[in-house]
Amino acid sequence: MRERTYKDVTEFKDLREMLEITGEKYGDNTAYILRTDKPDVFKKITHKEYRDEVKAFGTQLVSMGLKDKKIAVISENRYEWGVVYMAVINGTGVIVPLDRALPGHEIENLINRSGAEAIVYSKKYDEVMNRLKDENSTKIKYFISMDLEKKENGVYSYKELLNEGKEKLENGNRDFLDAKIDVDKMSVMLFTSGTTAMSKAVMLSQKNICANLYDIVTVIKMYEDDVFLSFLPLHHTFECTVGFMLALHSGSTTAFCRGIRYIADDIKEYRATAMISVPILFENMYKKVIKTITKKGKLKTVQRGIKISRFLLKFGIDIRKKIFKEIHDTLGGKVRIFVAGGAAFDAETERGFNDLGFMTYQGYGLTETSPVIASEDDKYRKIGSIGKPFPSVDVKIENPDANGIGELVVKGPNVMLGYYDNKEATDEVLEKSGWFHTGDLARIDKEGFLYITGRKKYVIVLKNGKNIFPEEIEALINKIEGVKESIVYGKPEDNGDYKICAKIVYDEETFKELYDTIDEEKIKEIMWGKVKEVNHTMAVYKYVRDIIVTKEELIKTTTHKVKRNEEEKILLEQK
Repeated sequence: MRERTYKDVTEFKDLREMLEITGEKYGDNTAYILRTDKPDVFKKITHKEYRDEVKAFGTQLVSMGLKDKKIAVISENRYEWGVVYMAVINGTGVIVPLDRALPGHEIENLINRSGAEAIVYSKKYDEVMNRLKDENSTKIKYFISMDLEKKENGVYSYKELLNEGKEKLENGNRDFLDAKIDVDKMSVMLFTSGTTAMSKAVMLSQKNICANLYDIVTVIKMYEDDVFLSFLPLHHTFECTVGFMLALHSGSTTAFCRGIRYIADDIKEYRATAMISVPILFENMYKKVIKTITKKGKLKTVQRGIKISRFLLKFGIDIRKKIFKEIHDTLGGKVRIFVAGGAAFDAETERGFNDLGFMTYQGYGLTETSPVIASEDDKYRKIGSIGKPFPSVDVKIENPDANGIGELVVKGPNVMLGYYDNKEATDEVLEKSGWFHTGDLARIDKEGFLYITGRKKYVIVLKNGKNIFPEEIEALINKIEGVKESIVYGKPEDNGDYKICAKIVYDEETFKELYDTIDEEKIKEIMWGKVKEVNHTMAVYKYVRDIIVTKEELIKTTTHKVKRNEEEKILLEQK
């Protein structure tokens, strides 16, 4: 059983109590730093101001007859999203966060599936919401715009409602403040990624979320002067729990990234100290860092510095930030911690960032587990692993093979209530005893560290009974210079076996620089030679036998996960 590293953290039974406890402690701290219409002018909102607005908006929602109703929210990452989330979950009803990248017809489908009676949204969705309002095709009674100054054409203004809620609070209305919170009931309805027909609605309770948040804050130390750069979509549980809620609990500051092109600039401008994201983002950042060092002719100097700092760390002397100051300065000079999750993290990248003095952790979880099941921290870290299971989580490997690899099954207070209105799907993954089947293959070493080896449904089983984990081969291909990403798949052959193939996304700029070519046929020829080198590092049955190269990105979800099913469908339809 993993111990809690930080045992002085006050427990909280629900998110309202979490906000109250931490609000008393950090009320004057800056909770959010926001851009304004004026260049270089920022607006700061304190933790107290944020909590007051949650109470005001919640009070207004209850007064509108939305007690115990489902309320959806959809927008880019912004301050109002966080107010709405906590205002709904802490005394109003059930929050339904929707994927901001969905097309209009899918938004409509999910609204109908959820039974939401109100939706709060940004102006980006005006066209969709106006159509839904005019067609009266959903149960929505209240369309609430984050951007309208006042009610217009039947659409409510978030700002007006917030002010009305403030007035009600001043006049003594306590309907929201005194509302009882049943921690065992569904408080959040989250749709898994995929098409609306395939996506499942995960039901999470306050007990689920608070158990997970408490685990996080007792194993990973965050400070009140930390600045989180929020990049991943807030509707995603990883960003929501490990970013949004963790920052609120820690009395830290949250700043919103403008997009993937602006990450480096935003890290510098906000002097960010912490960021969570998917591995591919950190891997690309690390590649750029190494490329810059190499171009400057400083690679050997950095490598010598790493050897020295590793030696000194054995004696508790940490000089990494000092000797790699120039590298830290390129990222604003304040970055302290990176947390990667959502996919396998390249061990070389994790080790590399740690060697340079950036504390880098890998975590693992699913929407169904609120989301984190395991992670690394200062005490429990082993490169290549996902750390150890959280203190309140039990794990086991079901039907392990000769190498100890089997399906990872977990149990704990963070495990979902089930899938909304889908008993059949719930029964497939959730045993009556509480054990949840993750669908991921894993092994546990002698020290209790977990290693994810691949997704159960993506394993390629050859005629000879050998199992091939595509993710393992992809990790090797992705290390080839000039490769952005890849997908490995099995192409059915006439004899009933599979031919192992790879689709590889290359970086045109790198190939022009290294090989003076942008011709795709030449690039394929060069790449095929590199893949053959990779083949010779593996068992023969794992060899990649054919490749496709492209400069077009793979199809991804809004959290930058590759949509493997969609990619494979297209690839297998090709002759």
